[in-house]
Amino acid sequence: MKLEVVVVPVADVDRAKDFYKALGWREDADYAAGADFRVVQLTPPGSACSIIFGTGVTSAAPGSAHGLQLTVADIGAARAELAACGAEMSEVFHDAGGVFHHAGTVGRVAGPAADHTSYGSFASFSDPDGNGWLLQEITSRLPGR
Repeated sequence: MKLEVVVVPVADVDRAKDFYKALGWREDADYAAGADFRVVQLTPPGSACSIIFGTGVTSAAPGSAHGLQLTVADIGAARAELAACGAEMSEVFHDAGGVFHHAGTVGRVAGPAADHTSYGSFASFSDPDGNGWLLQEITSRLPGR
């Protein structure tokens, strides 16, 4: 099995499409079947998983998706690239308690993990609706990955 698509609830389809395309995400589809159904699919660079959003796609409230995660090899470079594309990025942080971050901003410590320990450094941003994204730096994968 592979995770193929994640639904992201948005209020304004065109605004969301413009935002993600400005980040450099590839547009895979923009399909409408009348005024009540439209689906847009975009894929982050290098990802095998896409996002979809649109009209009549989900009953979830716009902005209610949180903890969506993108992995990167260099947290500083990825943060700078996304900021240059218009994303309002957090500073790089690590978690006070270990490898994975807590929900929200609880336990965030400024700066990358010591020695940029793989899986330990994060940065965050939100889309225009408030859907929350995290970047996680992975410099070497755990066995079996």
